[in-house]
Amino acid sequence: MKRIFKIIGIILVIIIAVFAILLSYVKFALPNVGKAQNIKIDYTPERIERGRYLATSVCVCIDCHSTRDWTKFACPMVSGTLGKGGEKFGHEYGFPGEYYSNNITPFGISRYTDGELFRVITTGVSKEGKALFPVMPYPYYGQMDSEDIKSIIAYIRTFPEMKDEVPDSKSDFPMNFIINLIPQKANPQKLPPKENKLAYGAYLTNAAGCIECHTQAEKGQIIKEKAFSGGRKFPLLDGSIVRTANITPDKKSGIGYWTEEAFISRFKFYADSNYHSVTVGAKEFNSFMPWTMYGQMKKEDLGAIYAYLRSVKPIENVVVKFSPKL
Repeated sequence: MKRIFKIIGIILVIIIAVFAILLSYVKFALPNVGKAQNIKIDYTPERIERGRYLATSVCVCIDCHSTRDWTKFACPMVSGTLGKGGEKFGHEYGFPGEYYSNNITPFGISRYTDGELFRVITTGVSKEGKALFPVMPYPYYGQMDSEDIKSIIAYIRTFPEMKDEVPDSKSDFPMNFIINLIPQKANPQKLPPKENKLAYGAYLTNAAGCIECHTQAEKGQIIKEKAFSGGRKFPLLDGSIVRTANITPDKKSGIGYWTEEAFISRFKFYADSNYHSVTVGAKEFNSFMPWTMYGQMKKEDLGAIYAYLRSVKPIENVVVKFSPKL
């Protein structure tokens, strides 16, 4: 009997040792996406302008990396906060930790080389080798054309410095281990020609991260089987809940009956020079969607996104878009 207990004890020790080794490997050897490229971007006016368009109207980088006015409809950027970061994404949004957008003015990124910025945007691995939780949708950016990423870098390099310290992001257990498994090597795709409307639309839809907000999630990770069907919850400051729309081509609950013109007009309404975000009171409907930014997209780009969304699987999911706090 003693021998049996001894054998069991040895097996348990081995199991614990193997488990400890695996945890140590995940914690200290990962993420491993390779070294940052040794690149130097040519900051031409044309590249900076392309980057500005992507960062402000498609990928909307400045939406999270600036301060948003949560008292206004669609929470527009507060003037004078471009790139300062500090927006919190925590437990209240269903995330397994507390994450903050980084300061991407020279105060926050001047220590980064162009190659290191390219790596963090496309793989989620910082200069120091730390894994970022994909609040910034780097898995999508990692599939963009490398030239577009370089253009975004060229644009954010033009930001004026804002000396604003941002708290460190922290993951709960076990996400503090799992997070190191998330970053993967980038898989850049060439920007399709505009003539191939479906492929071009798929590229832009990926770059805009539409699937991330318009899909329900568990612990901050989207449920892919429910892609684009909406219903993801976002709590407002007063405790009310707003949910994203179903943008699949389902005719009952999605955009199945929308025309391309109606789709484009829905965005362009917020780009009109006469439009100003109205103040939203407590228990009133608001939207997390940065309409005023996406509204600046070119009509042909919005049309391509519409074409792609019409091609995805229709999913019936009637969304209650707003639930005021009782």
